[in-house]
Amino acid sequence: MTIQNQIAAFHTDPTRSYLADPRTYLTDGGFETSMLFLEGFDLPAFAACVLLEDEAARAAMDRYFDRFLAMAQTAGTGFVLDTNTWRSGTHWADAVGRSPAQMEDLTREAVRFALAIRARWQDRVSPILVNGVIGPAGDAYDGTLALDAAAAEEIHAPQIALLATCGVDLVSALTFGSMPEAIGFGRASVNAGVPVAISFTVETDGRLPDGTPLSRAVLETDAATGGAPLYYMINCAHPEHFRDVLSDDAWCRRIRGVRANASRLSHAELDEAETLDDGDPEEFGALHAELSRKLPALKVVGGCCGTDHRHVGCMADAMLPPTAA
Repeated sequence: MTIQNQIAAFHTDPTRSYLADPRTYLTDGGFETSMLFLEGFDLPAFAACVLLEDEAARAAMDRYFDRFLAMAQTAGTGFVLDTNTWRSGTHWADAVGRSPAQMEDLTREAVRFALAIRARWQDRVSPILVNGVIGPAGDAYDGTLALDAAAAEEIHAPQIALLATCGVDLVSALTFGSMPEAIGFGRASVNAGVPVAISFTVETDGRLPDGTPLSRAVLETDAATGGAPLYYMINCAHPEHFRDVLSDDAWCRRIRGVRANASRLSHAELDEAETLDDGDPEEFGALHAELSRKLPALKVVGGCCGTDHRHVGCMADAMLPPTAA
């Protein structure tokens, strides 16, 4: 299969794509901040994959995802179920205090954990897509990280390929702050034969941390990958940080997912915060109702840092039609 045919298959294969479903899909909230601040678990290098080694943490993770899946059941939506792999790539081994082989084992176990959750819920919520999550190679908020597309493809390809062999439905790049890294990630996903979504993070001015306008990041990533991503997302920023850069232009119709922060603080301020800023869940829901009008193609919604089931619940109440809620 040629790369172009493979890309086309990502968008049309009904077993791989849920985009034709007219419903909005829910996903979870700020997983890492919930485990750290609300559950009290330690996350070395903010890598929550190590929680899979702890039975108490696994029980907390089950409870965490059960809350969100119960919301999806009530609302009659599908669900995008993330794997606990944002920083489980082997290039994080030293920072996390594990060997590369252990990191690969944690990636496999994260997929098994997600598949078990799906098996438990699939008769009540359908479909549940298992989403292999991968974060940037460095600090998501450091716009000075010099990583070109070729280097990004080389760094991310092993984890993407491993997730694909474990049986995820798609992979997602979350909190990416660099367009070249997103391009490399997209190319590696095509080579692995797995559908991909790319989620950019933005600063308070609506631009990527490296200064790239969001519109340019979407358009040029599409151009450099042959339109490989199923869609783009915005995550790890407050709705007020990016709503003013959204428009009626065609590139905005490529944004089909939002996972916003509860806090209006900048990334630099959040890095220094010692307590959790969980914002106002009801206001958070209302802001997403506004975003849904600006993003008519919006498909999947959830939360990011500082959010929990309260925020996603308010979002579902504000966004979903009365007949589904």
